[in-house]
Amino acid sequence: MPTTLNPPATVSPAPAAVPPPAGIAQLGRFLRARRESLAAAPLGLARYGRVRTPGLRREEVAQLAGIGVTWYTKLEQGRDVRPSRQALVAIAKALQCSDDEVQHVLALAGLHTEARLAPQPGDCPFPEGHGLLLRKLLPYPALLQNSALDIVACNAAYEALMGIHLAKMAEVERNCLHQALFNPEWGRLLVREADTVQHLVAMFRAGSTRHAQDPAWQARLDHFMANSAAFRDAWERYQVHSPENRDKTFQHPTLGTIRLRQTNWWSAPRNDRRLMVYLPLSDEAAAALDRLLAAPG
Repeated sequence: MPTTLNPPATVSPAPAAVPPPAGIAQLGRFLRARRESLAAAPLGLARYGRVRTPGLRREEVAQLAGIGVTWYTKLEQGRDVRPSRQALVAIAKALQCSDDEVQHVLALAGLHTEARLAPQPGDCPFPEGHGLLLRKLLPYPALLQNSALDIVACNAAYEALMGIHLAKMAEVERNCLHQALFNPEWGRLLVREADTVQHLVAMFRAGSTRHAQDPAWQARLDHFMANSAAFRDAWERYQVHSPENRDKTFQHPTLGTIRLRQTNWWSAPRNDRRLMVYLPLSDEAAAALDRLLAAPG
């Protein structure tokens, strides 16, 4: 009887490796910076022996988060360990991250907490009417700003307050972070200039996470890194902030000290542009704004 040969088994090719999310390396650097910025004593961690490195040890972060130290080490090194949302939140809380920083950690790992629709060309939170709205807000300084901190539009009071003429500025200059870094006059207006730069850089980092694949964002980041030591220093702090209402003090060259409340509004969740209006914090500030447009310079 002839021997029946079974056909060779078909060997399925191994599935292609799925690359880790693009932000994993940045996530590792962020976690390390946060770890090295913390002290053990305020967190109730006892220390024995000589401490050779700044901040917390990896073992201490793992202990606080309830995870394995080997796994956490790989994550901090930017290796492909596929962290879950639960594990990342535990790590972020162990590292005393703010709510903004927790969202930043999740975004870097590709675990966004909500769907975000990228702005489309020509999108504006106030279609066909943003210029009218900005003018109607006079004498209050007001502007439209996006997550890259670009000045999309502004009114005459804002130009008079900050000493700029938007129509005459090059495109790269129409950006609040650019002005804070490279325009000495802008810096002299702001009483707490160093704090302003650090805050703006932290906002820029938060925005850049959502636009990691945008060449324009990368070009702007490269420009700041290459030309500003203040930016490089603030960027290496790995701080993250979302826009917030803040009190600001301006030292105007002719009107003197003006204290204003920066207030933010968004028109819809799909667009990252926001309306910023500066409101007076005193009768004196209100009177100064009334005189602002008539003031020289």
